[in-house]
Amino acid sequence: MSDLQTDATEIGQAAEVGQGSDTGVNGSGNTSAGNVGGFDFTERYGDVISKVNQTLDQIDWNQMGRIGKAAGVILAVIVAQILIKGVLDTINLLPVVPGLLELLGLVVVGNWSWKNLTTSEKRTALVNRMQALRQEYLG
Repeated sequence: MSDLQTDATEIGQAAEVGQGSDTGVNGSGNTSAGNVGGFDFTERYGDVISKVNQTLDQIDWNQMGRIGKAAGVILAVIVAQILIKGVLDTINLLPVVPGLLELLGLVVVGNWSWKNLTTSEKRTALVNRMQALRQEYLG
């Protein structure tokens, strides 16, 4: 049987039981906490909790450390991107600052290019540094 059929059968059986002398309504006309309309919530709650515990027991918790770390890194990157976007949007609201920052970027790129790309010896040294970094980090 599927879960829906099982649930419907359980509800039907609970309703039949509830049609007897104990309908889940106390003397004041209020429904009791555990039995509403002939359906016993505490029993159903216990069934659901036992199924959840069985499912959790099947999980290999040793691998959850790696997954947790990866999720944490992804969450930190998302938060950092949101913060950076907020800062950049605030800077863009100022009238002169975005143009000055673009000019500053051009000056920095020009300075780096002048320092590292003007002669063949400097270009060769740059290529050697890049290859050394690549070898160090990528193996």
